[in-house]
Amino acid sequence: MTVVALDDTDSRERGMCTTYAAHLVAERLRDRGASVERVLLVRLNPAVEYKTRGNAALAVHADVDPDVGLAVAEEVVAEAAETDDPRTNPGVVVAPDADAPEPIAEFAERAMREHLDPGEARALAATHGYDTAQWENGRGVVGALAAVGAWSAFDDWTYERIDYREPDRWGTERNVDAESVFAAADAAYPDAWDTVDREEGELVCVPHTPGPILYGIRGDDADTVTELADSIESEPVYASELFVTNQGTDAHLRDAALADLEDGRAYRADATVASEPETRRGGHVFVSVADDARVECAAFEPTKRFRDRVRALRPGDRVTVCGEVSGGTLKLEKFAVRDLEETESVTPTCPDCGTSMESAGAGQGYRCRDCGTSAPGKVERDVDRDLERGWYEVPPCARRHVAKPLVRGEWDALVHPER
Repeated sequence: MTVVALDDTDSRERGMCTTYAAHLVAERLRDRGASVERVLLVRLNPAVEYKTRGNAALAVHADVDPDVGLAVAEEVVAEAAETDDPRTNPGVVVAPDADAPEPIAEFAERAMREHLDPGEARALAATHGYDTAQWENGRGVVGALAAVGAWSAFDDWTYERIDYREPDRWGTERNVDAESVFAAADAAYPDAWDTVDREEGELVCVPHTPGPILYGIRGDDADTVTELADSIESEPVYASELFVTNQGTDAHLRDAALADLEDGRAYRADATVASEPETRRGGHVFVSVADDARVECAAFEPTKRFRDRVRALRPGDRVTVCGEVSGGTLKLEKFAVRDLEETESVTPTCPDCGTSMESAGAGQGYRCRDCGTSAPGKVERDVDRDLERGWYEVPPCARRHVAKPLVRGEWDALVHPER
């Protein structure tokens, strides 16, 4: 089974989409009589600064001669890639076997969590006899080689059915019937997820970029996402492709202590809340957490109602925080409350008259001015909390492609927000 992989054919300004380029490769291979077993959509490190929004690399697994696969991929990239954009640097890698050797699988794992060099990618591909092609600086070879190794590197896969627009409609406003999307999303949930955000009234599956995608439906079941996509009322669908993908898997997160966090990577860390949450200009919410080190976490304005969960934290709460680190700040994607501070230290009340005591001086406790009663220090009082133990996540409208939604399960003490 030959793997034809490609990356970095799209542009932030001009549109295009590497998923569409992969669809064209798959279609042209089918037209030549090849059997396409699967098309992988692999989300790589979301913290890479030069990425387009999703940082996707693609791999077509097909029963085809590698030379034919390379020729078709080169043909598609030459025709479709936005190489006039200086930030678009396509790369193609063709491997003769879908079962990647360990060094290639390890490269794929690193590409989820690190910044890798195109020279390393080209050298590793050459060592294993893979054909490569590149345009401009060839940075796309990194993602293409990672897409070759992904099938051997990861074992948690989901699906996305993408429907594409007619080419002459690219760059125009999309015509998608919102009512049909919401109805279909309700019927398919939870097997298909992140289709809509009901609280925000947003069609999450419909992009806002000028590229070829009309909508993309994600979920755990191939038949469900296909049926949901087919039930949506919209402008004419030009083409469709079902992708096997690592979206919604948290493949980008690594476990670490706070002292080991580095910019440009994403982590999952256990810590204790060390400050009162603070809402700053723009509606962004910040809170510090600590273990042997201290790190500031942020819930930015686009995370909407998730910020209220962060505001409800108190110093002393035990948490697990997940997200990307940038500029020393961990940008929260989700967090778990492991243990809550359910008491607070307050000034004692006089048992005789019920008024609040006053300080009797440094180290001398508290005294009631009227009754003369005293207390040695502050007392503990139970407090009502707006949080429970369990997980809290950003809403669908703010979720990163690779971040795992809680509805997928396999979490301890689940807490599901409004879908």
